[in-house]
Amino acid sequence: MTAPQTVRLIGAPTDIGAGTRGASMGPEALRVAGIGGALQARGLAVDDTGNLAGPHNPWQPPHDGYRHLAEVVEWNTAVHGAVAAALRAGALPLLLGGDHCLAIGSIGAVAQHCRAQRRKLRVLWLDAHADFNTSTITPTGNLHGMPVACLCGWGPPALTTLGGPAPQLAPAQIRQIGVRSVDEGERRLVHSAGLDVYDMRSIDELGMRAVMEAALAGLDADTHLHVSFDVDFLDPEIAPGVGTTVRGGPSYREAQLCMEMIADTGLLASLDVMELNPAFDSRNRTAEVAVDLIESLFGKSTLMRR
Repeated sequence: MTAPQTVRLIGAPTDIGAGTRGASMGPEALRVAGIGGALQARGLAVDDTGNLAGPHNPWQPPHDGYRHLAEVVEWNTAVHGAVAAALRAGALPLLLGGDHCLAIGSIGAVAQHCRAQRRKLRVLWLDAHADFNTSTITPTGNLHGMPVACLCGWGPPALTTLGGPAPQLAPAQIRQIGVRSVDEGERRLVHSAGLDVYDMRSIDELGMRAVMEAALAGLDADTHLHVSFDVDFLDPEIAPGVGTTVRGGPSYREAQLCMEMIADTGLLASLDVMELNPAFDSRNRTAEVAVDLIESLFGKSTLMRR
């Protein structure tokens, strides 16, 4: 009998890169919402390693265009090590954020693993924001608005080289879905970098099915599929518990279709769940929606098809 796939839960309780406090409570909110039991119900083995440790949030203004750079580096170094260890053990790392700056360490570890294994990598970035700011164009200095730029080589060397020589990712390896809030300077950089962005207008015009077919095109058995799921990807009507709500996101049914089509590939190999902020939630409602969608990523279907 084949042993069940192991999902390793890695908590990263920090809001070090965010502009509001509270994402540090995200990992426990997901556990309270039953993420472990939900995954076990899908036939998966769950290894909850608890929470990583890192520096507290000093809540300081930006310095040279970055807020809390040293602390962000320390947290991402811890995340990188934990995700890399999970991959070496043959487990699927599921990072429980925490704010989205932590994807630098998570995806950096995944990219390093794929290079070592000579496997292709596709990253699906589900987010209301492009997260492609730099120190010179950021309006806030918050590093949770910069992880994609850092992974593609635009950023401080302590972050761009966290998983080896920069860049960790080529723009061609990333598909951004659900974007609807981009700063003006960031927009220009996204275009010049050639990022593949399926914004909400694309979803409105084409429908989620066509968008996901395009975002998943070209995958094969030799592809490691990583999903970085920022909960603000969802419309705030169904997911109010985030620090940076942006109206006009995917509906519950659109989000379910997105997750089910990812699951249909059978290629999901690592996952981030980021920016859940219980301080803005109501009775853990957003965490419960997130867990429901994560179940769909792992094969729960609302379909009646055989």
